[in-house]
Amino acid sequence: MDKLQRMQELVEQLNRASDAYYNGRDELMSDYEWDALFDKLKLIEQETGKTLPDSPTNRVSEDNITGQKEEHEFATLSLAKTKLVDDLVKWATGRPIWLSWKLDGLTLVVTYDNGKLTKVVTRGNGHIGTNITHLAKAIAGIPQKIKNKGHVVIRGEAIISYEDFEQFNMENDAEYANPRNLASGSLTLKDPNEVSQRNIRWIPFTLVHSDEDISSWGSRMDFLRENGMQCVDHECIEQPTLENIQKAIDQWTLRVTNRENPYPVDGLVIVYDDTAYASTGSVTGHHATRAGYAFKWQDESADTELEEIEWSCAASTISPVAVFRPVELEGTTVKRASLCNISECERLGIGGKGTKLAVIKANKIIPKVIKVYEKVGELETPHECPVCKSPTEIIVSPSSGTRTLHCTNETCPAKELKKFRRFLSKDGMDVDGISEQTISKFINLGWVAEYADIYHLPAHAGQIARLEGFGEKSAANMVSSIEKSRKVEARRFLYALSIPLVGKDACNRLLSTYALTDLINMVTGRGKSTDLFTPAPGDLLAMIPGIGPETSASLVNWFSDVRNQTIVDRLLQEVVIEQVSIEPTGKKCESLTFVVTGDVHHYKNRNELKAYIESQGGKVTGSVSKSTSFLINNDVTSTSGKNQKAQQLHIPIISEDEFIVRFTE
Repeated sequence: MDKLQRMQELVEQLNRASDAYYNGRDELMSDYEWDALFDKLKLIEQETGKTLPDSPTNRVSEDNITGQKEEHEFATLSLAKTKLVDDLVKWATGRPIWLSWKLDGLTLVVTYDNGKLTKVVTRGNGHIGTNITHLAKAIAGIPQKIKNKGHVVIRGEAIISYEDFEQFNMENDAEYANPRNLASGSLTLKDPNEVSQRNIRWIPFTLVHSDEDISSWGSRMDFLRENGMQCVDHECIEQPTLENIQKAIDQWTLRVTNRENPYPVDGLVIVYDDTAYASTGSVTGHHATRAGYAFKWQDESADTELEEIEWSCAASTISPVAVFRPVELEGTTVKRASLCNISECERLGIGGKGTKLAVIKANKIIPKVIKVYEKVGELETPHECPVCKSPTEIIVSPSSGTRTLHCTNETCPAKELKKFRRFLSKDGMDVDGISEQTISKFINLGWVAEYADIYHLPAHAGQIARLEGFGEKSAANMVSSIEKSRKVEARRFLYALSIPLVGKDACNRLLSTYALTDLINMVTGRGKSTDLFTPAPGDLLAMIPGIGPETSASLVNWFSDVRNQTIVDRLLQEVVIEQVSIEPTGKKCESLTFVVTGDVHHYKNRNELKAYIESQGGKVTGSVSKSTSFLINNDVTSTSGKNQKAQQLHIPIISEDEFIVRFTE
């Protein structure tokens, strides 16, 4: 193959992968693989002096969100990338620089005029994007009004946290590959109410234009904060020596490996503080040479050998998991990595036992097989479900062509695993000590088939204690947690049932209008009115603010199934429901935002403390930011990431005892 043919092949591969990545479809290759192919393409282009018109080195990757197109007032160019700190030192040329997260979401350009939001546009191809202003209210972090009365243009990233991503997949029985995939897919929706349920947040990362002359990037971030926006985390390096930049990068990398940042990132961004100087650079391809640099982590890889392919049945798919000889990566021992689906196995060339592999921890977090060095034998796709032994079938996605394996048994217990995980979760029945793997084991042993069976597990305590990985103490702790969960708030009980489209917010709204018993009687028809003029249950529920026809229909349809009614009736025989009002009953925490971390002693658990704060008009969030009023941590002197962040932002760290004195007495 000559070099021109190889260039064309690389361009097609890279563009296909980018198109899938930027438009919410299945991932065709990892960042690691994409970067490696991109570097190969650049090298051939340098050797031949040729660049193909559609080469990714010569254009910005494009999101293809449908809708009204809008030309950007200021072109949104991409950043040059490097994995070498030396490149950053040379680029900085001794000038003060700022370092910030390279957030892994979708860039949105937000414009204000006379203090009011006027438009929100996707990046598109960097020159023309899609106007999605109608979705602005559904995206957290985009203020409708700001203090500044001039013309203001801001770029930021629309992003979903790992926690919200996992929650969405669990609540909706979905199989999105990663938070970015969910975020990009969400912005193609037309209904703002549906988008708002995805918990997308917009985080500004640069002020593009204001009528004021602000020549410092740091001052521009201050400008955004003063106008009510929560900007991307950033740090100034006054003297950008090799030692100083390396030290800063090491500290930020540690925050990633310790999972202190709630949002996915795929590197760091470095910009000059002197924005006037930054604007004087030339444009090469689609990179402005002084606009900034993207630093990507040099992923540590390790060679290993495949021991087996484990087929994990959960929800609607049976997914392959590579189990290999343990290796050390990023300071941890890794021995398993998800292979996602059959198409990914075929793309990589996965074989049988003994196949030689290379693995990484993508973005320092997720174990991933990146290459097969030597294939041994063939991949054997199971013809029967590993849980219920029913026949399997391969389903091909009509949009992407992705091949996934499925169990044909609609009542396969493994398909309920995600529902059991939600049932047991802290937001549900709050049962500690039963993981998804453990509940799967109990299902296979025939001890659990429906939710009420969880409360019969204490009868098997002796057998549980003898299972591998258990013991008398862990079995006793599990029994204690099960018994403690018998008393539950109505909203958590309703959430635990895993009713499609009925998430935490919907549960709160429904039970702020109806008592749980009344709600169940209404949707099951047990409390059916004889008045011919009484609206149907779905119509009544749809009138509750924030519910709407889709959610109400889903609730009514779920309860219209006699099997579900029976499941709920049996469960109600095992638990005691507390109908706790979610409306504030006091003002002791009014207008304050708290973050709770670590163990609590006075309250039953952190959910109970959160419920109290909300009942007093306060708010509880998962991460420390400038909007946080107090961090509650019984280990006040801890060096945890949240404590360090609170100290940096001068946010008070208080113990549970101090909280009680200040906000309850």
